Amino acid sequence: MTTIDRRVFLESAAGLAALASLRPREAGAAGGMKKALYVSMLPKELGYRERFQMALDVGFEGIEIGTIADPKVAEEIRDAAAKTGLKIHSVMNADHWKYPLSSADPEVVAKSVAGMETSLRNAKLWGADSVLLVPAVLDPKTSSTDAWTRSQKVVKERILPLARELKVVIGMEEVWNKFLLSPLEMARYVDEFASPYVKAYLDVGNMLFYGFPQDWIRTLGKRIHRVHIKDFKLERGKGQFFWKNIGEGDVDWPEVRKALSEIGYDGWVTTEIEGGDAAYLKDVVARFDRFLAGQKPFVPPA
Repeated sequence: MTTIDRRVFLESAAGLAALASLRPREAGAAGGMKKALYVSMLPKELGYRERFQMALDVGFEGIEIGTIADPKVAEEIRDAAAKTGLKIHSVMNADHWKYPLSSADPEVVAKSVAGMETSLRNAKLWGADSVLLVPAVLDPKTSSTDAWTRSQKVVKERILPLARELKVVIGMEEVWNKFLLSPLEMARYVDEFASPYVKAYLDVGNMLFYGFPQDWIRTLGKRIHRVHIKDFKLERGKGQFFWKNIGEGDVDWPEVRKALSEIGYDGWVTTEIEGGDAAYLKDVVARFDRFLAGQKPFVPPA
């Protein structure tokens, strides 16, 4: 190789390396957990394509979308994801609170099933492999036993067959529904389906009132299909809580990261917190990155 050829080669190699460093990293290309946000965190006044591009520009790799009943809107979302390259990894089912599967009213259950069918078909259209489901809601007329047996029966007979056909996982979420209040309950509930298409959707913040996320992670292990992250500040003596940005509440983030590493979790992690502009979202991503590095996401200024 001549001196000139060598210089040109080195300059070209350096240029290619520099260009590569500027390109967004493909989700999962280097392994490890992948950063996503829930769609409500993006400015609603923007179209889906603009919102998705903003998510990518600030450093997210994927997004979770709520159920979309309008086929035209669903297609718009599909096209926006295709044009920007933002991965839609999950759908948050919309009707499980208003129309719980645990209801004794057949009409309510039918509406809930229809909502899950729409969510599953949304996921298939968008290339997602997960739908979040709150499986039951307790109330004065619905006992824990009723919630367990009714919801499992409906999922097994009327929802799981479609999920299996579409190859979309139903992620059962623990939330403030007075149901599945420990990781042991969640593990048993999921295991009784004996299906690879029913797993757990862990929310790191939701169990702070009655447990610890690191305990849930270690207990559920490989049952965990997706993870939500949010933070709360609890004032137990006053019975109050406050939504907080990641790292400003009571979640022990380094311990959560350690627990996720112990079980070998390398899937999508979705922020589900208050939204904002690009500067705010870049700060969320920076906190996210510190969490993934095993550090405290937020250190108060001195």
